[in-house]
Amino acid sequence: MSSQHSVNGHARWEAEFSKGVVGDATIHNRSGIAIKPLYTPQDQGGTYEESLGYPGQYPYTRGIYSTMYRGRSWSQRQLIGLGVPEDYNLRVKEMLELGASALSLIPCNSVFRGYDADSVPSELLGTCGTVINHVEDMQVALDGVPIGDLSTAMNDPSPFTLLAFELAVAKRRGVPWTRITGTSNQSDCISHFVANHMFFRLALQGARRVIVDHIAFVNRHVPGWNPLSIVGQHMQQAGATPAEAMAFTLCSGIQYAEDCIASGMDPDQFLPRFTFFFDVSVSLFEEVAKFRAGRRIWAKLCRERFGAKDPRSWRFKFHGQTSGVDLTRQQPLNNVARVTTQAMAGIFGGLQSLHTDGYDEVFSTPTAEAARIAVATQNILREEAHLTDVIDPLGGSYYVESLTNDMEAKINGIISMIDEAGGMYQAVEKGIVQRMIGESALAFQKKVDAGEQTIVGVNAYQVEEDPATYPSLEYPDAARMQSYLQRLADFKKSRSNTDVDKAISALAKSANTPKSNVFEHVVAAAEVGATHGEICGTLRKELGFGQPLTMV
Repeated sequence: MSSQHSVNGHARWEAEFSKGVVGDATIHNRSGIAIKPLYTPQDQGGTYEESLGYPGQYPYTRGIYSTMYRGRSWSQRQLIGLGVPEDYNLRVKEMLELGASALSLIPCNSVFRGYDADSVPSELLGTCGTVINHVEDMQVALDGVPIGDLSTAMNDPSPFTLLAFELAVAKRRGVPWTRITGTSNQSDCISHFVANHMFFRLALQGARRVIVDHIAFVNRHVPGWNPLSIVGQHMQQAGATPAEAMAFTLCSGIQYAEDCIASGMDPDQFLPRFTFFFDVSVSLFEEVAKFRAGRRIWAKLCRERFGAKDPRSWRFKFHGQTSGVDLTRQQPLNNVARVTTQAMAGIFGGLQSLHTDGYDEVFSTPTAEAARIAVATQNILREEAHLTDVIDPLGGSYYVESLTNDMEAKINGIISMIDEAGGMYQAVEKGIVQRMIGESALAFQKKVDAGEQTIVGVNAYQVEEDPATYPSLEYPDAARMQSYLQRLADFKKSRSNTDVDKAISALAKSANTPKSNVFEHVVAAAEVGATHGEICGTLRKELGFGQPLTMV
């Protein structure tokens, strides 16, 4: 009786809906998945135990820890970087007082490009991040910061000089490396090659060698550190759909895992320290499904493909950053609403740490006011909105479970395609990944241009306003930057250049010795005063300069 009533009820709803909505009611999300107007129990598919299970249990769809935010909140890891090391130190202490529970250092663009501050135009220094060129700089940046008790993320592409400088600081302070925790946050050379050309310092194959050495060294000597953060953020910000970004990121994870296994490492040794870094767009339900599907796929890959036996190896740990691509210069205060929505998507998706963008990041590095609002956004969602009261609160939603299954199918299809191309390195070298991202970026922009995708304040609900109304962070004081450059010159004169020369020679030799660990020599060079530019320049000479493939 009830079953017949349900059938009749559904038929009645369809008839009434078709009268109210003329034509095809199907829409598509950013990943191209068809979205129906209504979902019912028939859309969920699979049994509870197979598809969802419980938090902290395979396949981890509902979260990687049994308590999730009931036991421990996500880390509030605000990305900070501006000016000289003293500027960074001051902002760090402000953020910690406001509630940030972990740190992330964004270096100057000169650092990302692999050069010392005295090798680039001074006007560019410190405008997008902090100038960190050697161990003394790191000591100033972390002055008064309890690095033995606080997680730090170093946005640090290969060859990971920022971590080397932090380890040197720890040694000076007498802090055991076993107490150093955090992440090499830009260690994914594949994502740099594909979507972030400025970050790319070494030839792809050379960077491939260095990342495996980095993982091996950290596993032995800094066991609380995550040496690999596999980055989906760059690819999604470059235009990949959420499904593509997740698929490409998992393919990179597959590639790195297989490289580590080929080097002789045990999966259960290195997989627990693999982490992920994702963009969180404003498409809320799509992002939630993306993360839930990704968590389930990674657990299966680690257990079945890599043969990992330790449940800790199956966990999909990820950091989320609200998407700067979604923010607009027009009516920038609207970005507070966008960031809040993105943060909710990440929280409902089960992230382990979160950075919320400042509403003014479309103009500059966030002002102090915008940074305070960004931190407060997380505090409000956690403590006022009570988003942490229930684990996986969207779990069981007919729509969310169906969409999670659809995302999983879409992601697995792309993984199979990359496998057929020979793996992620070969797919990137052939331009397959770049081409797909470019096509998706163009398709989305066409929707915006045609008005099919509304961007409030850009192609709809527009108002006249003066962008100068909103403050932006001023450029670093020129005299202050010149003082830094003089300090850098003095440092290079005062150090033992004999020791530096020996360390640089050993580093070069290591790069040409297959059984030698390159990162071990990066750390040794940092300890005796070698600069970031000298270390990067040496490895660039020995391993080749990075020349990302340009698609035409």
